[in-house]
Amino acid sequence: MAFLGRTFGSVRSPFSTLCRTAARSYSSEPTRDKSVPYEKKLQKQDGASSGPTKPLPRSADAVVIGGGSLGCQTIYHLAKMGMTNVVLLERDRLTSGTTWHTAGLLGQLRHSDVEIELLAHTRNVISKDLEEETGIHTGWIQNGGLLLANNKNMLDNFRRLISLGKVYGIESHLLSPAETKDLYPLMKVDDLCGSLYIPGDGTMDPAGVCTALTRAATARGAAVIENCPVTGIQVRTDDLGVKRVKAVETPHGTINTPCVVNCAGAWADKLGEMVGVKVPLISMHHAYVVTERIEGIQNMPSARDYEASVYLRLQGDALSVGGFEPNPIFLDEVSDSFIFHLFDYNWDVFTQHIEGAINRIPVLERTGIKSTVCGPESFTADHKPLMGEAPEVRGFYLGCGFNSSGMMLGGGCGRELAHWIIHGHPERDMYGYDIRRFHKSLKDNQRWIRERSHESYSKRYSVVFPFDEPLASRNMRKDPFHQVLLEQGCVFQQRNGWERPGWFSQEGPAPVKDYDYYGVYDFKEHVDYKYRELLAREYTFDFPAHHDVIKNECLSCRRDVAVFNMSLFGKFYLTGPDAKKAADWLFTADVNKKPGSTVYTCMLNKSGGVEADLTVSRLQPGAANLPLAPLPDGDVYYLATGGAVAEHNWNHIKTVCQDQGFRCQLMDHTEDMGVISIQGPKSRDVLQELLDTDLSNDAFPFFTHKVVNAAGHQVRAMRLSFVGELGWELHIPKDSCLPVYHAVMAAGAKHGIINSGYRAIDSLSIEKEHRHWHADLRPDDTPLEAGLAFTCKLSSLIAFQGRDRLEKQKEAGLRKQIVCFTIDEQVPMFGLEAIFCNGVPIGHLRRSEYGFFINKTIGYGYVRNPDGGVVTNDFIERSEFTLERMGVTYKAKAHLKSPFDPENKRVKGIYA
Repeated sequence: MAFLGRTFGSVRSPFSTLCRTAARSYSSEPTRDKSVPYEKKLQKQDGASSGPTKPLPRSADAVVIGGGSLGCQTIYHLAKMGMTNVVLLERDRLTSGTTWHTAGLLGQLRHSDVEIELLAHTRNVISKDLEEETGIHTGWIQNGGLLLANNKNMLDNFRRLISLGKVYGIESHLLSPAETKDLYPLMKVDDLCGSLYIPGDGTMDPAGVCTALTRAATARGAAVIENCPVTGIQVRTDDLGVKRVKAVETPHGTINTPCVVNCAGAWADKLGEMVGVKVPLISMHHAYVVTERIEGIQNMPSARDYEASVYLRLQGDALSVGGFEPNPIFLDEVSDSFIFHLFDYNWDVFTQHIEGAINRIPVLERTGIKSTVCGPESFTADHKPLMGEAPEVRGFYLGCGFNSSGMMLGGGCGRELAHWIIHGHPERDMYGYDIRRFHKSLKDNQRWIRERSHESYSKRYSVVFPFDEPLASRNMRKDPFHQVLLEQGCVFQQRNGWERPGWFSQEGPAPVKDYDYYGVYDFKEHVDYKYRELLAREYTFDFPAHHDVIKNECLSCRRDVAVFNMSLFGKFYLTGPDAKKAADWLFTADVNKKPGSTVYTCMLNKSGGVEADLTVSRLQPGAANLPLAPLPDGDVYYLATGGAVAEHNWNHIKTVCQDQGFRCQLMDHTEDMGVISIQGPKSRDVLQELLDTDLSNDAFPFFTHKVVNAAGHQVRAMRLSFVGELGWELHIPKDSCLPVYHAVMAAGAKHGIINSGYRAIDSLSIEKEHRHWHADLRPDDTPLEAGLAFTCKLSSLIAFQGRDRLEKQKEAGLRKQIVCFTIDEQVPMFGLEAIFCNGVPIGHLRRSEYGFFINKTIGYGYVRNPDGGVVTNDFIERSEFTLERMGVTYKAKAHLKSPFDPENKRVKGIYA
């Protein structure tokens, strides 16, 4: 028998006999017949047929490939939503890839309202729905969860979770070390600050869950076919040149289908290669050990020790011990023959988990190891799944890359994926999981995939801070201003691969260095790394260290003038014979004003949810002048979209135009132009020296644009403001960016011009009530709910996507509405704080920043009527609201209009 205490030399001899035979085994070849703590009831029996378990149908409305957690959840929810002519194909037996050996943990609290809802649905499915529908027990055990805090930051992190959990009715308790000991007597607590106990957490049996899911799906008419590998996927090209799924090929026949769902887990990238779809994931060894019986462990909650990066899952009268190490073993490829297999357990790599577990549960030092489990798991660059329709091929959906969380997220994600397939979009805001969140240049960049996946994996149990930035795979996309801003102390953020200005340090340049893997894999960890040191000072739940620096950037914009580099904007041209039809259908606002006009608008999904907000400028037909104007082919529109979400916006436009059959072209000139925005009371004085046009209100009104000369260079000047000040954006061909920038800074010197970054934009824009898409404006919000009814041409007769849903909502009244809140106390809020109405939790803040001009913390959140009725302005005005921040309640004032410049005088150049 091996003892946990013998796996490291500080206690006894270096290794037990078992450990010595397994030590330094880095093989990726599978080892058969390993023991896992579940019944192997889904494994192939000796002598079983090697052919498919059912005849293949000739056609299906959708074919799901992969019989793991996501595949089974997806076909179950497709059938439950009424799409019953669907097939699941599994190459061997259900769960035979990676699902069969997963730990099966399910927690309820996350730093995301969407993830909390996804987890809640999974919990309902496995703890209630499936057993009622099939009579099969899923192995659900509600033994609770215990999250451990070794420091104040982690304890504050737990307090944030508790506040958000109150909105969703999730019971949780913050325990002292002594109370933690009372709950879990075997636990060492003298190095803890406290813990978070969540009684409703639990565990499940992967095989039992998948069996019940497929039983319920087949009862509704779906087909589940095992022993049937996929050998190819046929693709056709339609009349518009669009690639679409046509059929699935197997050794046993072909199934005609317009829809394939890639739930192939660690093999999902291979399936994508069949149709030219890039699936950006990478596989790694992921391991745990199962102990022998431990006296007194029965009925204990499953625990997570974040400092040690280890979990302790209750396994009857034993524990499963695993975690996320800083030096995971990468797998360049997982063999197709890897079926119900495991790797040898690598003690060199995984001993750190054992050591952390023994520190927390000392009795483990004298406890034997019953079995070791080491299998492949697929991981992604941001530790979020890959879901949705692939941009390269219509009808090819992804449901993979679940980062060892496929069981716990499976129910919620399976439902959303089914809704996506049937209705064309998910029901919730799934942008954080949508494959379209990644720019096309990143998805097959192996350096980016490997580095970012490593960093995300190794930080799995780290504290989630509001201003966290990755160190891996930086400097992937840089605009023409990057170097000159770096020299002036710019501290960059990373968004969609772009390096964008965060704020400007007074301590000199802080370049982002190549990724050092935090010193593992024989990499030398960077020393005297100023960028990392600056970030570290921001990692707090109090006001960050550079609060006053950002304050100065904000107030300089409000009082004088500031320049913002916004070059990561997506910059698209829409033209072609049907461009006007496309613009009418795509955009909620009437963008067909006279040429020279610019319109702020939304784009919606079929349910009226906001898929994007952007500006659309109608161009004067004329000669091509790229990149400032394309060769016109009918009407021409210039679209400027948020840079962090530009890939999503691009694909939304393309998809809608394809679905409607519009003959138009969408051209991407994002990389060909830079953008600087000059904002503030003195912006006109600065720019009038440089631009060869009259900048007066009459000559150059708000929401208009012109091609002009700036210091001898042609640029497109657009009178817009995202910060609520007089100002212009200059859209500049990349070769002219630096000359124009230097001219602006020279002209602005006597006016006190400074560089400002996106941290300042976040503060300035929230003061002015401007929305941030994917924060206080999402696909599960309508423009009416978000206070953007003014962007909708409902008074016209022009049809647009989602209009019918808005008209019904307007008639019925709003069930939720966005509200601006301010508090008098000088405390920071970051979003996710709970909103209480007359003492009842009714929502949470989607976004919060400190407003330096009004000198208050500002937050935006959607509120509901506790009685379930319509939310009206009168309801908001007569209700009493409070916000809860980390367990402390603050009285909040609700605003129906922006607390800053509610009459919009400043953008018109009217200053008192």
